[in-house]
This record gives sequence, structure tokens and C-alpha cells, in this order.
Amino acid sequence: MTANSNDIHSAGSAVHVLGALALELAGGAPAREGQLSQQQAGELASLMAADLAAFAPGAAELELVTVGAHYDPVELLRPGWPLHRELDALAARAPGAGRARVVAFGSHDGQLPGVLAPSPDFAGGPLRLVPFLLGGDPSKVAPLGDLFEHELLERGMAGAATALAAQAMFGLQVEHARYLTVHDLAAMTSLQYEHAGLAPLWPLIETALLRPEIDTLLDAPPEPLVRYVDGEARIAMFSSQAWQQRYAPGLDLQSDAMRERAFRQHEHFEARQRQFAAVLQAHGVIVNFVHCERDADHVAALD
Repeated sequence: MTANSNDIHSAGSAVHVLGALALELAGGAPAREGQLSQQQAGELASLMAADLAAFAPGAAELELVTVGAHYDPVELLRPGWPLHRELDALAARAPGAGRARVVAFGSHDGQLPGVLAPSPDFAGGPLRLVPFLLGGDPSKVAPLGDLFEHELLERGMAGAATALAAQAMFGLQVEHARYLTVHDLAAMTSLQYEHAGLAPLWPLIETALLRPEIDTLLDAPPEPLVRYVDGEARIAMFSSQAWQQRYAPGLDLQSDAMRERAFRQHEHFEARQRQFAAVLQAHGVIVNFVHCERDADHVAALD
């Protein structure tokens, strides 16, 4: 992906290709190390730079910036690409800006610079990502970005030395190591969410990532009613009467059995709301609950 002004804040006239080294893990063994020392980060970054230059020679003419840490997909797939933006901001303050170079950030006294520390809340997933960005002259970045978008996922396997180094440094059991762009990662995550029953929610996440200025509505009963607008997801919080009116208008609540059935349906609905809220928040999307009453225009209430 070639980033535009909505994707990352860049220094000067530079634009960037946003990507990651994706480590697909085997087995359930946890990583021993979530972050690397400065020396280790530099060694891994040099191997990544060699891989990317072998895939596209023009990459050697650009600045590669990365970090000695690995993250869950939700930590990369957030509005404004905050991890990549932080790498860009830190690199802009490092000596030698404006030329082809390899910049890697590692831990010092157990701390990574800026806000690069991976969240322990998302540790342990089967796919771990080492983010990178390639930046420089737009005339050099643009064609390389197009190439990466079309071919990196298909042909961008990491070199054996890179995969082994990442495995040894992080203490991971790596089954596959490949490079991908953030668009590739979004497409992969979309498929995973479809398999997990979260397909209705993905268009809102995608909007927040790629077109945050767009108003997107999830209005598909029996799913919760959610609107992404003004940079936040607004979830309709229904009273019992409003829920029945929208989701179970045919229920006759005169009998104890029907009242019990309605209660269980409402309870399931609220659990689905909480699930949607948790996924959105994991992606860094602001969530607000909006109370909706019976006979109200529920969609209009989310404006």
C-alpha cells in the first residue's frame, strides 16, 4: 500500500509503503521475547532489508524503518496506522534522515521508544507481525508500492536466514514467514472474521481504516444496529420494549414461556453487542453506546 495523507503523517514530501513481516506460528508455545535489544533489532532489520531488496531492487534505494517487536494484527489495523506513524515519527528524529538507510528500534533497559510496546492483551495469537515502512522520494516509492500491492503476498516469502533469526530471537516456533502490506493484512483479517461469524462488522472496521470520513451503517437485524460516523462507532442500546419492537415484534409476551424466550433472545443480543464493541475497541475504534427507546427512529438516534 502506498500511504496517502490519511494513512500516515510523513516528514517533508516523502510517502511510504506500509507493511509487515508476518510470522505464522506452529503449535501453541508462547514467545519467550516480545521485544529485542537494539543490536538484535538491527540484525533482523538488515536481514529484512536484504529480503525486500531481493524482491524489488528499488527497495534498496529507500529508507527501511522497523522495530524489534511483534504484534497482533489488531495492533496494526487501527485508524491512522498508529504503529507505522510512530515508526515514521521516530525515524524523522534519527540522524541521517532523507537518505537510503536501515533504521531499527530496539529496547533499552526493557523499554521500547515512544508507544511501540506491544500490548500484553493481544499476545499469544497464531499470527505475529513485525511492522516496517519503506519511505523516500515519491517517484521511487510509488512504483514499488504498486508492485508490493500486487505481488508481495504471493511471492514475498522471507529468506531462510530471516525466518530463523526471528524464530531464535523471539523464541517463536515459526511455520511460515512472509512479507505483506497492510492491505494484504486487512484482506486476510476480513476472511478470518468471516469464518468467525464477524463478517457484518468488517465493513465498519474497513471504513475506519481506509475511508474514515465516510458514514457507514450496519442495519441488518438480528445484528446490533451500529453506525460509524465522525470517527466513532455508535451502537444502539435498546430498552427492552425498543428491542422487542425492532427484533421480536411478533412475540406474544402473555405467557411465562414466551417471556422467558424473549429474555434469552435479548440476553444473546446484548452479548453480541458486547462482542462487537470489544472487536471495534481492539482495532482502536472509539465506541459509544446510544440509548434508544420504543417508537423512536433508531437510525436517526445514531446521527
